[in-house]
Amino acid sequence: MQRYGMLINIRPEKIEVYKELHAAVWPEVLKMITECNIRNYSIYLKDNSLFSYFEYIGNDFDGDMALMAADPITQKWWDVCKPCQEAVENRKDGEWWANMLEVFHLD
Repeated sequence: MQRYGMLINIRPEKIEVYKELHAAVWPEVLKMITECNIRNYSIYLKDNSLFSYFEYIGNDFDGDMALMAADPITQKWWDVCKPCQEAVENRKDGEWWANMLEVFHLD
């Protein structure tokens, strides 16, 4: 199992919309997340930042993320959520949510 932390900004005027969307995530999106071996997934809000945490239990993260990205329902979900978000400036090329380095963990 691999833990992931990711960061993105949220547009202040879209915070309530984003919270409403995530209070009722589409069932097909939840199913795809599970099928792509993601577990224990959370998104936290602080001021104008979103932090996500999840655990990946599969063997091919890039392949599973490509499968998710190819899913038409997931693409529609992202089309609804993306206008609420604003990428952080120091993200790597190709990232929307910026990957973070885990520096400490305690079970």
